[in-house]
Order: sequence, then structure tokens, then C-alpha cells
Amino acid sequence: MEKKDKVSMAAIRRLPKYYRYLKDLIDKDVEKISSKELGNIMGFTASQIRQDLNNFGGFGQQGYGYNVRELHGEVGKILGLYKNYEVVIIGAGNLGQALSNYTNFEKTGFNCKAMFDVNPRLIGMAIRDIVVYDFDDIEDYLENNDVDIAFVCTNKESAQDVASKIANTGKISAIWNFAPTDIVTPEGIVVENVHLIDSLLTVTYRIKD
Repeated sequence: MEKKDKVSMAAIRRLPKYYRYLKDLIDKDVEKISSKELGNIMGFTASQIRQDLNNFGGFGQQGYGYNVRELHGEVGKILGLYKNYEVVIIGAGNLGQALSNYTNFEKTGFNCKAMFDVNPRLIGMAIRDIVVYDFDDIEDYLENNDVDIAFVCTNKESAQDVASKIANTGKISAIWNFAPTDIVTPEGIVVENVHLIDSLLTVTYRIKD
């Protein structure tokens, strides 16, 4: 089913949580679930569940609820998980190496093909068979290899220059940015700025009293 126009970003950001919880239910051999039961598990109201899913079509049946496996598959399609994505990591420091070692990326369909760095001590090493190349070679690499998403794990000062360089090749579709700054790219390239400190500050807000 096609999504409605102008789905809120808040609803879109809840979709991965649906996908994750539904996968847990599949692993527990749960075949069907009501919006109320799913809401109780996820911490949402039944109304919120129905409203979110209705943005993308009607998936449940009156008096039955949702088929867990089918709903998981539909949410996966909405999230674009009907194909694999080729990924490179820019920045092979601690964070970049941690991401390269996270095997759940592969299980979800994200294949890390290469890493890049400017540090001569890191260039040439391999992490789980993922080779670290010289960042100076990034343009040639993108020209000769299919890459969908670049993970940017550099310092704050380098992030925008790195993003601009890879975006200007016209060979990637998106940047997942972990540098502690918001980066901008030309129109047509998706950017998701991930600020770990923002999440931590949310924790301190919640415990401050």
C-alpha cells in the first residue's frame, strides 16, 4: 500500500521500533496480536498504533488484529528493506571500528564494503575483512563501486569537508553522520545526523530531580 502524503517524521521514526518489536514476537512464535497488546509491549496506546500504521495502509483485520509475520514484512518494505544496501565507513577510529564490527547491520541488509581514513597507521589494516583505504582514494572508489550509504565517523572539524567531497561525486544516496555536528549536502542526498550526546542529555533531564 502507498503511504499517505505528509506522514509526520515522528511516525516515521517510530517505524524501526515496530520492526524490532515485531521481529522479537516472531522469534517467540507469536502469530497474531491486537493493537492493544502491541501497544502494551511497546509503550504506545492502541490508538497510536492504529494511527501510525494507517498512514501506510490498513494491515489489521477487525476482530483478529495483526498477523505478526505479515506486518513485520510490510513495515520492512515501508522502511526500504526489500533490498540490500552497500555501505562504506569514513573514519576508522574507535567508533568506525565499532560500527564495522556490528554484525546486525549485515543481518538487516547493510553490507560494509570498505573503510577510509587519513591516518597512515590505519590504512591497510582489515577489520573483519573490511579493508581500510586512504581517504584520498575515496572518489576513485565510489566511481568504480556501487555504494548507497556512507557512515561518517570523523571528528567535528572534518565532517563537513568529508561529506561535501563524497556527496559531490554523485555516487551515494545518503550519509549517516556520527560526527558531533550537523552536516549539509546537496538536494537529493539524505542526511541523518546522529548525536549520541543528545540522547544522553535526555537521560540527565529525566533523572535530574
